[in-house]
Parts: sequence; C-alpha cells; structure tokens
Amino acid sequence: MARDSPVFALLILTMLTRHALCCTFTITNACAHPIWPGTLAGAGTPQLGTTGFRLDSGGSVRVQAPSGWSGRIWARTGCAGNGTCETGDCGGKLECAGMGARPPVTLFEVTLGRGVGDDDYYDVSLVDGYNLPVLVAPSGGQGRCDPTGCATDLNSGCPKELQVEGEGGDEGGVVACKSACNAFGMDEYCCSGEYASPGTCKPSFYSAVFKRACPRAYSYAFDDGTSTFICKAFDYTITFCPSINGMKRSNGMADAQPVKGDSSSSNMLFVLHLPLLLLLMVHF
Repeated sequence: MARDSPVFALLILTMLTRHALCCTFTITNACAHPIWPGTLAGAGTPQLGTTGFRLDSGGSVRVQAPSGWSGRIWARTGCAGNGTCETGDCGGKLECAGMGARPPVTLFEVTLGRGVGDDDYYDVSLVDGYNLPVLVAPSGGQGRCDPTGCATDLNSGCPKELQVEGEGGDEGGVVACKSACNAFGMDEYCCSGEYASPGTCKPSFYSAVFKRACPRAYSYAFDDGTSTFICKAFDYTITFCPSINGMKRSNGMADAQPVKGDSSSSNMLFVLHLPLLLLLMVHF
C-alpha cells in the first residue's frame, strides 16, 4: 500500500482518532420508566459530548470519551419538562453542564488511562447515597475486567431515617436512600475533621447495610479495598435497573444483559461517533 494513498491516509486518521477517543460508555435503561442520565467531568478533563439527556425504558445511548478522561455518570429520576428532577438533580437543567448530582444518588466513577499500558480505574459508589440499581461491565480490553455495581433495590430495604420519599409520601414511595453522611452530617460518618483518614474513619452500622446489599460498591469514603477495580477496556456498559439473572463469572457477579429494543423512537440507539463522521468528511 502506497504511503501517500487515500486509503493509507484514512487508516492513519482512523488510528489517531481512535487513540484520541479511546473509549465508549454504553448507557442502557433497563428500568420500567424513563431516566435522565447525567455526566460530570473531573478536574482537568473536558466535559463529554453530552452532559444530560432523557433515556426511555429499553433505550441505549453510546457516548465516547477521550483518553485520560475522568468523571462520573449517574441516572436522574422523576424529572419534569424543565429538567428539575426528584433524584440526582444537577441544577434543574437537562444538560448538567459541569454541575454535579444532588445526593442521594448512585454514582459510576471512572478514570481512563492516558495511553498504551495505562490502566483504567473504576467503581460504583454509594458514598453519596443511592437512587437506582446499576451494573457496569467493561469489555474489549486487557486484564481482568470484572463487572461491578449495585444491582440490589436498596430503596426497599433502606433504614427509615435514611429514606427519601417521593411526592405524596405514600407508603412504599421511597425514591432514594441517603448515606449516613447525607442524613446526619457528622464527621464520623463523613470521614471528615478528626475522622479524615482510613485509620480513624471506620465502617458504620449504616455503611454496613449498604455493603451487605452491594459488596462491590463503595459504602463509605475509605472502602477502597473491595470497591476499586482496574483494567484497560474499550467499552463500559452501564445498565440501570439491570437483570440479576445474567451470565455469571467466577466471582459471582452478573454481567449486564443487552436490552432488546424495537423500532420505536423510545428504543433507538443513538451513537455519538466522531471517527465515523471524520471518515465520511474525508471520503466526500
């Protein structure tokens, strides 16, 4: 193949673009109701191509991220037309645009490697409380890329003093479960002040409730040993309200199951795919 041929140029462009946009987050709504995913970039990394959107039941969205990206992804529930949400609200807007989630909310946190040989670090955190079950399954990578998450309905077993009830406050209308830090604001629960180290901040009764239900998720700030995972993946499938009856690995965790949609607009698969766009621009 001649080095100055158009095909060679396209190949180089594709490789460069793939390196710049290293990974894909596939966000799937397996809940029986709409959700409004939100994203927030960490310090020093750009916001993703979308920072908030509606996702109907059965729908999936793919969002690409650059090498070295770090941030959070979560799902909001009970959102009104103006973007104000019952749980996970980010400033009352559809696009979070740099605003974080209001606790309590279940968080997926990730730091992607910057290049060849650099690992990704990822976790699911209940440090800011819980609003929806989620399962995260990395794929297409190197090393032991284990799934993680919290597939349990913690709202149904949330201690009374941590419960957040939906509008109306009907029995069984718990829409989120606060962390002890959110509920009481005490240093020993928040791992702050004189408790701001692993040696002084220990698991509490409330974090133990979270840990028993979701042993792979962060239950309090220093719950690193069993909650942070490392691998190098190209795709992270983030499934809200996952089925727990999927295929299981040797570690007992269930893989996220694909959501089979129909041809309706609520089940369309939207793809934010810059490499394909660049290839089309060069071709034409």
